[in-house]
Amino acid sequence: ITGLEFDINMTNRYTQSEWRTIIDAAERDLPNTFPEHKAPILGSPDFAKCIDHTLLKLDTTTEQIDDLCEEARRHAFQSVCVRSKWVEHAVQQLSRTSIAVACVVGFPEGTYSMSEKVKEASNAVAAGALELDMVLNYPLLKQQKYSQVYTDIAAVRNVAPHPILLKVILETSKLSQFDIIAGCKVAEAANADFVKTSTGFGGQGATVENVRLMKSVIGPHMKVKASGGVKTVNECVAMMEAGATRIGTSNGVWIMKEAQ
Repeated sequence: ITGLEFDINMTNRYTQSEWRTIIDAAERDLPNTFPEHKAPILGSPDFAKCIDHTLLKLDTTTEQIDDLCEEARRHAFQSVCVRSKWVEHAVQQLSRTSIAVACVVGFPEGTYSMSEKVKEASNAVAAGALELDMVLNYPLLKQQKYSQVYTDIAAVRNVAPHPILLKVILETSKLSQFDIIAGCKVAEAANADFVKTSTGFGGQGATVENVRLMKSVIGPHMKVKASGGVKTVNECVAMMEAGATRIGTSNGVWIMKEAQ
């Protein structure tokens, strides 16, 4: 089955009542205190591997993508994160490295149709993307239309199966605490690999509080990516200590310089 043939009836995993039971339980079980996680040693290879080196401006040029890839090679970042039009070029630039190319999907609004998201994801994977950062349809999430949000994510997962990594961007600045919990649980049910805080294009980016919240409600097989406004090594470490294992930032080179 292709993503464009994806049957919406296949993805009604839970009834509305069941979704609410799952989400209410996650909210009820929030810990009183949150554990502090250990960040990798500053400037180490493990530290660099936490960074998704990102360039998502609409007016990006070929030369800027080349620079992004060269910087990623120099610092051995985990990935470069780009828009779909740049995936093939970035894959070529990084072909002799272990650095992944990540592509954003439904970016930045998240309100594109499911078929548009599926097509964008399929094209990115065909071009060589190994990771997808898709924007959840957060207006539907806020309306508690959880089955529709789930369907959206599951359709992208369908055309991007493992080992492709799927990160679901919540856009936390638009959401209440309850909505953030709900987004995490829906993404988890759809077999996403990460929940991610923000696009960086829609208000406040990552916060320590939201990273802690997200980390506390996802299962052990999921991870958290902090992105949006993470510009310094201190901010980076704070996100890692809150539970993020990936940092999306356009300031990776500066962060590595600070970390030395």
